[in-house]
Amino acid sequence: MSTEKNPRRVADNEAMAISRMLRTSPQKLNLVAGLIRGKKVSNALSDLTFSKRRIAGDVKKCLQSAIANAENNHNLDVDNLIVAEAWVGKNLVMKRGRPRARGRFGKIMKPFSEITIKVRQVGETA
Repeated sequence: MSTEKNPRRVADNEAMAISRMLRTSPQKLNLVAGLIRGKKVSNALSDLTFSKRRIAGDVKKCLQSAIANAENNHNLDVDNLIVAEAWVGKNLVMKRGRPRARGRFGKIMKPFSEITIKVRQVGETA
């Protein structure tokens, strides 16, 4: 006897991908995520390709993973996909330091963050 199959966390016309441990602050990553929210997947990929921000390459890789999940795992049509949601979360913060004048210690915080991208298949008119 096998156990019940886990229910899907997304709807039948959706797929998602998560990238964790991205070496940037959530605030900077959210600027790039806001660049692609609500756009067609092809437009979002071209925006990320030509973005000057360093982290845009990692966001593009996550978006391509979500597209591949939609195509291969959920049998969705790639041409009708939009970026339904893209949200950013905090991850760990490495604490480093630097000696300062008069015996003090300057804190250097090195934040990590994560991004979740959800793509949705829409009708032919979108």
